[in-house]
Amino acid sequence: MAGHKRQKRAHHEEEHENEERWLVSFADMMTLLFCLFMVLFAISSVNTSKFEALQKSLKDAFSGAVLDGGHSMLNSGSDEKKTKQSAVEPPLPSLRPLTAINNTSRQHNVAEEAKLAKQEEQDFRALKRRVDKLAKEAGVSGKVNVTVRRRGLVIQLLTDKVFFSSGEAVLHPEAHRLVAKIGQIVRDEHSHPVVVEGYTDSQPISNSRYQSNWNLSGDRAAAVVNDFAEIGVLANRMTVQGFGSQIPIDTNSTAEGRARNRRVEIVLSRIHTSSTDTESTP
Repeated sequence: MAGHKRQKRAHHEEEHENEERWLVSFADMMTLLFCLFMVLFAISSVNTSKFEALQKSLKDAFSGAVLDGGHSMLNSGSDEKKTKQSAVEPPLPSLRPLTAINNTSRQHNVAEEAKLAKQEEQDFRALKRRVDKLAKEAGVSGKVNVTVRRRGLVIQLLTDKVFFSSGEAVLHPEAHRLVAKIGQIVRDEHSHPVVVEGYTDSQPISNSRYQSNWNLSGDRAAAVVNDFAEIGVLANRMTVQGFGSQIPIDTNSTAEGRARNRRVEIVLSRIHTSSTDTESTP
């Protein structure tokens, strides 16, 4: 009987203990819910001033205000700091389309080149006046013709009687002095390339020294270049070319025309070009 009572009491205590276990689970659940709500509260708590600053910074960046000289969030601070920065650092320029930048640069280059070409034209005309005066003083105005052309300043020396004997490429003594004075003008100019070109008429030549007009025209041009080099024209500025009878400026059927075709041309080549350049200017 006593054993049966003990067994019944133990069974009753076991049932009682089992009925209170849900309290543990309930407490755990409440703890987890509390933690969840705390996390949600922490997430939902926003620093309004920082959020507004971030929002303004993003808006300025995407709208272009920062590029126009506005203040980004990193540069924001006290009014005194902003004043110092604006006094030292100039505002950044706004971005322009690449095409507009290229067009502006191209227009600037064209305008600058036109300005340089105009100045070059004026310099050539001044040199022309100097050579014309020199030829007039030497009494050979009809033998020294100076023109301003598209390719540059052209000093044309008609070779007959004044500069060379027929079939020869040795300058006459009086011609040496005149060529040296022209060379001094070319030397003092010192910037443009110098091309010295020799030309002949169409009459064939065959003597002990020259087998063709090609050789004669080249040697006459070289004789002028040698005189230029002696008075100080830089060698790296000068080029010699012999054209023979290939580029006449007059007819070869008359004595007067052939006399004009026998010539040496000293060309100061243009460096700058412009659409307003003329082919030949007296």
